[in-house]
Amino acid sequence: MQGVGFRPFIYRTAHRHQLKGSVENRNDGVHILVQGHRSDIDAFLQSIHLEKPEASTIHSIHTVWVQDGSYGDFLILPSSNDSKEITQVSPDIAVCHECLSDLKHQKHRLDYPFINCTNCGPRFTIIQDLPYDRSQTTMSPFEMCSKCRSEYEDVMNRRFHAQPVACNDCGPQYVLHTSGGIRKDLTDILTKLISILEHGGTAAIKGIGGYFLACDATNSEAVEKIRRIKVRESKPFAVLFSHLDAVREYNNLSDAEEALLTSWKRPIVLLNARKKLAPGVSMGFPTIGAMLPYMPFHYLLFQRTHLKALVLTSGNISEEPIIIDDRQAIDTFGTRCDAVLTYNRRIENRVDDSVTMVVGTTERLLRRSRGYVPSPIFLKTNVNGIIAAGAELVNCFCVGKGHQAFMSQHIGDLKNLETYDFYTESLARFNRLFRVEPQMVVCDMHPDYLSTRFAENSGLDLLQVQHHHAHIASCMAEYGLDEDVIGIAFDGIGLGDDGAIWGGEFLKSDLSSYERFTHFDYVPMPGGDAATFHPWRMAVAYLHRIYAGDLRSLDIPFLREITDPHFQTVIQMIEKGIHSPLTSSVGRLFDAVSAMLGLCRAPAFHAEAPMRLEAAISDGFDGHYDVEFSPTIAVDRMFEQLVRDIQNKVAVGVIARKFHQTMVFIIERVATTMRDQYGLNKVVLSGGTFQNRYLLCQAEHRLRALKFDIYFPRDVPCNDGGIALGQLAIASKKRESNS
Repeated sequence: MQGVGFRPFIYRTAHRHQLKGSVENRNDGVHILVQGHRSDIDAFLQSIHLEKPEASTIHSIHTVWVQDGSYGDFLILPSSNDSKEITQVSPDIAVCHECLSDLKHQKHRLDYPFINCTNCGPRFTIIQDLPYDRSQTTMSPFEMCSKCRSEYEDVMNRRFHAQPVACNDCGPQYVLHTSGGIRKDLTDILTKLISILEHGGTAAIKGIGGYFLACDATNSEAVEKIRRIKVRESKPFAVLFSHLDAVREYNNLSDAEEALLTSWKRPIVLLNARKKLAPGVSMGFPTIGAMLPYMPFHYLLFQRTHLKALVLTSGNISEEPIIIDDRQAIDTFGTRCDAVLTYNRRIENRVDDSVTMVVGTTERLLRRSRGYVPSPIFLKTNVNGIIAAGAELVNCFCVGKGHQAFMSQHIGDLKNLETYDFYTESLARFNRLFRVEPQMVVCDMHPDYLSTRFAENSGLDLLQVQHHHAHIASCMAEYGLDEDVIGIAFDGIGLGDDGAIWGGEFLKSDLSSYERFTHFDYVPMPGGDAATFHPWRMAVAYLHRIYAGDLRSLDIPFLREITDPHFQTVIQMIEKGIHSPLTSSVGRLFDAVSAMLGLCRAPAFHAEAPMRLEAAISDGFDGHYDVEFSPTIAVDRMFEQLVRDIQNKVAVGVIARKFHQTMVFIIERVATTMRDQYGLNKVVLSGGTFQNRYLLCQAEHRLRALKFDIYFPRDVPCNDGGIALGQLAIASKKRESNS
């Protein structure tokens, strides 16, 4: 891993073990030559594994004994770029404790807001090309002063070859833009910015990988201002807490969640709230997306204010990519926010904050970006030269180099020109950075996805794969599985082989093929994609199957709230089959139940209806509704019983829990049937519906109790953000089979 202080670590370790030789960064990895007594060399190799830098990853060490000359010392050789192979690039690393101490004690770095060393600081966001040297980063315009140069060249110094190394005299600087003018003095900047935030103001702040919008998370008016600026009605905001005690004050925190929060990756971690912030932060959800400071500037800010929690949300408008350009940030936010904070180092690679959660004691990624990208996933199959275009929602692409899969940062929904430009620019950059020579491209089957159109227009050999097969293959690739498995893929939408919209699939799957064992019964999706914005349409579609013309006579509140013109139009669409594609989607099933319970009739963001349904679950009853398995999964009886519960005024939380338990029962029942029929015991769970913590936790618990081997994505998201890895693995296996 380049950029994590590995060479100076090797140097110091070699000296400690009295070894001579050299260490060199090459495109294909770190090359080390050591000369000395065999026992010292063995101890040296053991120390590499036990003491390596925290942010480094050692995939393998290949040892070869050679006859060579005599060395008088141990040397760090210059980086070389003499092959098409590549070594890994470090993700951005949160500022370390030693640098935080230097902020207070090192004269030339007192309160320096860009302090870093070989163990921390920006990496991926500033790199332009390999090898990772200062001249290949956006730090190249900043000439090191004599003090920084001496540290940079001193192999025993913590800042030896720390490419972003700088200080108050020679590094990047902040500038604060307000209606009253600009401020360049850091003390003046902090004083003004804190005053703005403490008095209910808003600010656009340049982070490591893009701009963020910030305000006091306890101030309702300030939070509403951010919502108006972003044109974001009800999606929850992430919160930057001042320190761990502040996180504990507002959230329940497990040991695993604390370890994630304080790790060098510093992701947003989804926690169960125990104390409320401003209502507009979580918008009625019982969770908070919490993170801790990861930039030196965050610490400097919190040291001078009584505020414990700041909303820190991506600096963009609606569904556009996070802004990275200073001029664009000033033009966009200069009149909307009370301040815009810029600095004069360019962001080369745009990255949002990563989002993760803990289920059981295991991390499950929801959005893979800062801190994780571009660390590769190591595969058993050769994926060299394969480009995986990904899906449409929460898109990430993936490029293959040898046996390594390089997943992109979170791109977003490919539904506008700005995001598509971000997608194509980032893909070209990944190909250049990782020396990928594209040979083939793999994409989704859906013809209307921009990622599919990109693939079709690439001029490369093209392979299209089914959406849910890719979901299962993504998880299989992560765990190195290359065999038949029971694949369970639940999500909102994916084009099926029969032209219907799939999303509730049980597959007998391997990496190259799949067999659809069963699925949820098809129901019409009135209005097609419009049904995702109006979940009540799906509720009407399910109920119409059972009650047909008597639907209006049902005494349930949500039906009374639908006006006749809209209601009759949807009924006609269903009965006449007008613009009502058939779907087996579990996501749409969750939509229907959420609408029936009055939790979400018109979602303001993707998957709000299922999220509201999960959030409504209350403790208590663990039974389930009735379903039929012949040969597909029919939920008509479930809806009949659910309607009776609503009519009998059973608590919404009890119904929500009972519905979730029904989904768990279905998973358990079908998985057991598939094991009996095929003799398979490995179950792969994937798809965006499994972002539901309750569903995932209960499903894993029940399947483990039945002695199944359970596999669920960890290193990539289970949602469509991880689907490119599955596309890559399938393409590799098919290419291998055809060769």
